[in-house]
Amino acid sequence: MRAGYVALVGRPNVGKSTLLNQLVGQKLSIVTAKAQTTWRRVAGIRTTDEAQAIFLDTPGLCLARDLLQRGMLEEALEAIREADVVVLLVDATDPLHEKEKTAIVEALAASSVPRFVVINKIDRAAPEDIAAAASWSRAEFGAPARATSALLNRGVEELWAELAEALPVGPFLYPPEEVATAPVRFFVAEVVRETVFEQFDDEVPYSVFVAVEEFREAQNPVYIQANLFTERNSQKRILIGEKGRAIRDLGRVSREKIQEFIDRPVYLDLWVKVLPGWRKRPRNLRRLGLRVPAEVRKGAAQTA
Repeated sequence: MRAGYVALVGRPNVGKSTLLNQLVGQKLSIVTAKAQTTWRRVAGIRTTDEAQAIFLDTPGLCLARDLLQRGMLEEALEAIREADVVVLLVDATDPLHEKEKTAIVEALAASSVPRFVVINKIDRAAPEDIAAAASWSRAEFGAPARATSALLNRGVEELWAELAEALPVGPFLYPPEEVATAPVRFFVAEVVRETVFEQFDDEVPYSVFVAVEEFREAQNPVYIQANLFTERNSQKRILIGEKGRAIRDLGRVSREKIQEFIDRPVYLDLWVKVLPGWRKRPRNLRRLGLRVPAEVRKGAAQTA
């Protein structure tokens, strides 16, 4: 038997969440057309008779501009260091720049475990771009890249077969029937946040964090109360909309998704609250359960 953690890493919007969902066989990570929608690690589990992989969908490797993004980047780098296998996804439709290549190579250098380079979105890429990505992979990592289209589920099972063989020998870490490590309320909050990304434009989705405050599973329908935290009053007005139309539409679509996810009727109660500058303030990040960068934690400890 083999079991271990597999970190899925790469730039934002390369298809990490889509690949995790395909590998697990269930939608766990939110997927939108916008970049950088994964803010926290999402763990999905795939178990066969002989292998169990805990796949870690990580925030994108990118230039961090605020405390939230710095915490996200730290979380991705930590996953690389802790994983038993690392999978680097490269978007075949959007070639890496030289600085990005250097940063990625440096990030992966922190780990000595088996590494796989996956060239994703081959269904939409030019052959020369796929060839260039494969050549870079061979030059930097000394191994051929795997080609996939996570969206169309092409090459995913072949990748799984290789990953299962690369896992360390050992007992399963979770019961075979489990597909995730986080509680249901975590995924409920993510579903609402996904819908925000789908229904709103510009900076609004990146300024909204969703927290489930109540989850009354014993009731029928299941009662769920969630808060949508925004940074400014203007964003709150946009989320609510004229005469409450926007928040009602958001609630309706989110409720339908949640009902499909938990397979039960749901009463979804959404509230919009302003938490000024929450992405830039350590206290607010802690309050929302988000990661505060290590250097900020260290500085606060020294001050105390």
